[in-house]
Amino acid sequence: MVSSTQAQNVSQSQNFTPAPVDAGFGPLDTSQPVGITAQQIIARFAAKESQFKLALNNYTYRRSVKLDTLDYDGSVDGEYVQVDDIVFSPSGSKHEIVVYAPDNTLTRVSMSPADFDDIEHRLPFTLTSEDIDQYRVAYVGKQRIDQVGTYVFDVAPKQVQKDRRYFLGRIWVDARDFQIIVTNGKNIPDNTKRGQEDLSVPFTTYRQQIDGKYWFPVYTKAEGVLHFKGCKECLPNDVPLREIVKYNDYKRFGTDSHIIYNGVDIASGQPGPSTGSGPSAAPRTTSSLSTGAQSTEKHASQPNPTKE
Repeated sequence: MVSSTQAQNVSQSQNFTPAPVDAGFGPLDTSQPVGITAQQIIARFAAKESQFKLALNNYTYRRSVKLDTLDYDGSVDGEYVQVDDIVFSPSGSKHEIVVYAPDNTLTRVSMSPADFDDIEHRLPFTLTSEDIDQYRVAYVGKQRIDQVGTYVFDVAPKQVQKDRRYFLGRIWVDARDFQIIVTNGKNIPDNTKRGQEDLSVPFTTYRQQIDGKYWFPVYTKAEGVLHFKGCKECLPNDVPLREIVKYNDYKRFGTDSHIIYNGVDIASGQPGPSTGSGPSAAPRTTSSLSTGAQSTEKHASQPNPTKE
């Protein structure tokens, strides 16, 4: 998020106050895991995250973003709203369709490319086997979230490379499915260069089990105060900000293939579409693209994703 006024240099810092978590979080048990090591847990959830990231590429869904700047009394004085459908074209390529985008009324800040990139890639944070070597992952303990037992880890980048952004914070991993179900932290680094300030606030992302196999992001809340520096002689230009991102209507996108021989679908034994005649017609394959909604299935209750 960039200031709408000329920004000045501000010292770089990765210190931040984490976003508050839901009341459903139980006490933290700092004892070591039983029957499995922390490194084995890390390897298992990273592998599951890789599987999930691939699976997510086969789902359509709707993403709703609402970002508000707040006045001194907490009232909204500027708002950005956009609703996108993430869908597949007939050729199978994935893209976004804007379905709702009222006038942007933000005046004290403006959305930056980093903000849009965070919305797409880092608010629904995944930590895969391919990315795990970029991070230090430290075991913290065990904690229940409502009825779900989890392992808790702190995550930080080993080093920050130029023009790349990383997650810094804490993750909760389902102790049964070995998948991330809650992420709490911040995307770093902020750009604090003179005249180029681009800042972000801490966030929490909750997931739910959508298809009986994977935990999908369903709700993100980011809230905090952006401390822009107006000038050396002025007070800081502080902008309270709240962002809500919702992900819903997940549907699996797939391909149905059928082998037709002599007018009969070999797999089902039912008559197939007729494009040839006579017993000499060669076997052929037909395919159709399809989407199908998946029912929500959870093995335990989750933090309420409708809170604001």
